[in-house]
Amino acid sequence: MDIQNLLEDIAGAVRPVAAAGAVADYIPSLSSVSADHFGISVATADGELYGAGEWDTPFSIQSISKVFSLALVLAGDGDRIWQRVFREPSGTPFNSLVQLESEEGIPRNPFINAGALVVTDRLITLTGDAGASVRDLLRRESGNPGIAADPLVAASEAKFGHRNASLAHLLASYGNLENPVGLVLEQYFDQCALEMSCRDLAVGGRFLGRNGVAADGTQFLSPSQTKRINAVMLTCGTYDAAGEFAYRVGLPGKSGVGGGIVAVVPGRCTICVWSPGLSKSGNSLAGVEALDEFTTRTGWSIF
Repeated sequence: MDIQNLLEDIAGAVRPVAAAGAVADYIPSLSSVSADHFGISVATADGELYGAGEWDTPFSIQSISKVFSLALVLAGDGDRIWQRVFREPSGTPFNSLVQLESEEGIPRNPFINAGALVVTDRLITLTGDAGASVRDLLRRESGNPGIAADPLVAASEAKFGHRNASLAHLLASYGNLENPVGLVLEQYFDQCALEMSCRDLAVGGRFLGRNGVAADGTQFLSPSQTKRINAVMLTCGTYDAAGEFAYRVGLPGKSGVGGGIVAVVPGRCTICVWSPGLSKSGNSLAGVEALDEFTTRTGWSIF
């Protein structure tokens, strides 16, 4: 299969879809990004790398960072995090307070904002600096030592992150934070503000397609832990549109409101797409279209 030509064909086919989406505007630093960008990259389990479109252009990874903070917590602390976070789809917006209150401070899954705040909190306890830990993991795995958080995006999230602050205080009121609310929010915003390209994320997430084997050949996660992260990505990784994503794409995936999506074909490859125009659920319109095309034309799906 000629993957490079396939990616270039997909990039040309889906680019007209990109402009139809709406760029995230509740984070002012993201609202100025043009909706019509598109990039795609594939990093195979055996070390090959392909890309098309703007696959080397850095963008704000936002909620994609939640996969890597969860991986670090599982690697460092085993299954203890599941005493504080459920593993079920939410069916509600990613920043909902209603569900958190009705379920007495236990977030529905680690990929909605409330769940990610609990994971970040635990990572602070384990490492002292959750934001730096996620950054350093991604630098090692991607081979790009220049990965860093955009301070303007982090500041913008802190200034306008009233809903996240409310979630964090609600978690604290139920005793589900170990660290001060201000510290948890600061480090959560730092990890979400990391800037990476499709190339960086496809290579940086390759361990998810290699049974947890890191870039240096060591076992970062056990095969069982890797399977379970991929399972939660499939059921919970694309906000309240996880069923539609599984139906169309058929892969574990995690999206971010910066327009990126990372998807995993276990045993084969990791894929990253980026296009900032979003659907109402907060997922990249052109990104989902591209992944649908990729799995349909390659037959690479978990189903």
